[in-house]
Amino acid sequence: MKNPILSIILSLLISPHFCTAGESSIMDKPIDQRSYRLGGVGSFSEMVSVGVKRLALSGAMSPEEMDEIEDDIRRIAEEEGIEAYREPELIVTDLFPADVAEGKHVMLLYKGTTLDEYMALKQKINHLLKEDKYSGEARKDIARQFGRLLSYPADNIETRLK
Repeated sequence: MKNPILSIILSLLISPHFCTAGESSIMDKPIDQRSYRLGGVGSFSEMVSVGVKRLALSGAMSPEEMDEIEDDIRRIAEEEGIEAYREPELIVTDLFPADVAEGKHVMLLYKGTTLDEYMALKQKINHLLKEDKYSGEARKDIARQFGRLLSYPADNIETRLK
């Protein structure tokens, strides 16, 4: 899909909150999970490629599910001229429920130095956790930084932190 506007609209319809497709009362048939997931990855990859997002996340999947789909995710990312990194321990911030990726793997979709920025943020969290200081404003600051990496608007980040 080479139309950025269409990709953005589709990605808004495919919830960025790790939702899974299922049967709907308005659908006659269930949605194939593999196709659904790859469609989301395709949309997000294009958004990263054209600069709408700095970092995008695939849906959270069991390690086994990720094993089955990883090559296709990497192919999509390569076609869009971006990188994909398999993250077995997504950082926990107040932007998403704490257990959203617990025990699951996520593909980070990015280009440039964004992965370095994500890893630095992860390291910062680990440091704060070791010092028992990952709470309050320090935790909110990390969430804001992660939100900016995900290219969320500032007001959306603040709404999620309430």
